[in-house]
Amino acid sequence: MISGKSQPGTGNFLTLEIADSVSGKVYGRRFVEDNSEFAIEYTHSVNNSIVHEIFKVDGKTIYSRAVRFYSFGAGMQTELEEGQQIARDGDALIITGLNRSFTELNYIVGTVSDHLLLINGERLSLRSLCGRNAHVALRIR
Repeated sequence: MISGKSQPGTGNFLTLEIADSVSGKVYGRRFVEDNSEFAIEYTHSVNNSIVHEIFKVDGKTIYSRAVRFYSFGAGMQTELEEGQQIARDGDALIITGLNRSFTELNYIVGTVSDHLLLINGERLSLRSLCGRNAHVALRIR
């Protein structure tokens, strides 16, 4: 079953699959247009501030594009790599120029705070969809 607010039309649509990375159980799918962006938002477990990661779909590859955060801490990027830039937006720091490629993204859904998938204007709670402490893989099909 494919679900989501966007439906295939004239664009080149793919499917973002949300699955258990251990068992392979599929929790849900969302249409995603090729060359579009989606984001994952969560509260960082060490510095307790919101992290907003932005990704771009290119065929069946997912590229990291930018990250927005409010506090440095363990697990947060502290040095820029070639082609990356850091800027302030109010209280937030934004690193752009990220270009790492992934065949899938893996998260462990928070037990205290949620992970949100922001796609096609929808804010999808991964905790509600997959459960607390679920090992989740996001991949393009």
